[in-house]
Amino acid sequence: MANFFANMKISRKLVAVFLATSVIAMGVNIFIYANLNVALNKINTVFSSNIGLNQLSDTLNQIHTGLTGYLETKGTDDLELYYASTQEMNGMIKQLNNTVTDNNMKLAERDIRNMLTTYLKTADEAVQAKRGRNIDEYTAKYNECNKIKDYLNTYMNSVNNEQFRKNSDNYNALVNSLRYTEIMSVLIFTVASVMNVLLIIILTNTITRPLTRLSAKAEEISSGNPENVEPLEVYSRDEVGKVTNAFNGMLASIKDYIARIRTQLITESEMKEKNLLMETHLKDAQLKYLQSQINPHFLFNTLNAGAQLAMMEGADRTNEYIRNMADFFRYNVKKSSDPVRLSEEIELVDSYMYILNVRFAGEIIFEKDIDESLLDVIVPSMIIQPLVENSIKYGIKDVEPGEGRITLSVYREDQNCCIRVSDNGVGTDEDIIEKIMSNEKKPSETRGVGITNVMERLDLYYNHRDVFEIKSKKNEGTQVTIKIPMEAGNV
Repeated sequence: MANFFANMKISRKLVAVFLATSVIAMGVNIFIYANLNVALNKINTVFSSNIGLNQLSDTLNQIHTGLTGYLETKGTDDLELYYASTQEMNGMIKQLNNTVTDNNMKLAERDIRNMLTTYLKTADEAVQAKRGRNIDEYTAKYNECNKIKDYLNTYMNSVNNEQFRKNSDNYNALVNSLRYTEIMSVLIFTVASVMNVLLIIILTNTITRPLTRLSAKAEEISSGNPENVEPLEVYSRDEVGKVTNAFNGMLASIKDYIARIRTQLITESEMKEKNLLMETHLKDAQLKYLQSQINPHFLFNTLNAGAQLAMMEGADRTNEYIRNMADFFRYNVKKSSDPVRLSEEIELVDSYMYILNVRFAGEIIFEKDIDESLLDVIVPSMIIQPLVENSIKYGIKDVEPGEGRITLSVYREDQNCCIRVSDNGVGTDEDIIEKIMSNEKKPSETRGVGITNVMERLDLYYNHRDVFEIKSKKNEGTQVTIKIPMEAGNV
């Protein structure tokens, strides 16, 4: 039994023991219930004959009372009592024995049935004579009914007494049988309880014994000397057995890890020199990085100096051009990683478009449709200018000079602040849009470098890509829309 339980899952063990104990308990209850029902049925059978004779005697007396009252006073209440009792008696007569047998009690029932039938017939004749006002006849019939009734009562009392004596003996025998059943039920219940306890002990041992051994091994490992701990033997294939296998695997991993640590400690002194060299190279790289940051600052500081010189010489257009270039570079240096207000992004686009229109002699038409209530919305920096640059570089490059149009729109839609850059250029192929949106290609492999860069930064900033949308039709232009969530405190 122990081996059988050892190879079962714990859940199945619990279910098996529960079912076994339930079946045993149910069997004991069914046994006790069946024996009690048999004993009660026998007791009911023992005294049913006495009860039936008493009911016959009571009903006969009611019939005779109704008959007597009717013959003396001709009252309707007495007649109703007579007929009701007669109907009840007829039903009881049908249940009495009417066959010849060697059973004395059955023969007595047959005699009682015949006498009751005779009595009812005579009583009915007396009632009919009373209705016909034949005094002599109903008087004679009534006297005959009296005789039959008295004889029936005497006979039924005699039979009832004889039956009661026999039933008393049977009752004593049934009581003794019931006591024997009680003793047997207690014994069976005791045996069932012992079996349940044994099953529970077996189940508990199959679960707790491996856990105890596992706990002892774990204490050995925690003592600080896992290399000398031997793996556990697995005696079962249940969950505890799986845990034991995992424990053995963990023990082997610990031993292997200790061996690898020792190997690493041996080579650690050799690695220190290499680490120092790597740190030197790292510091050199950091220094070069700091030096590279000096160049943009030097550039826009130099541009500012040129703008001041142009202003002193009266070259206003040159001054404005240089100032816009300085503002453009200053924004890139200072705002490259910080969130900014939407108004700052729009100012950067204005500077960029001014520079380009100076370069292209005003050939690019730049339009704005701005909802000024959204100018304080906080957005990642450098998300609009790359889109405008992309529209100029790829959208309107083949449009006739002076007909290229870039439109910047800022509007509110649902709970979003929408920023849209659209052009009237040649449009973008659907496969290119799909590749840009799905990020299937690297930026260097397809056009839309600025768009890809903006998409990646928006994805990092808002943790999802549904803030970005591209729509385009052939020879009708392209529009790129950014939907900034209007979170609490964003406006």
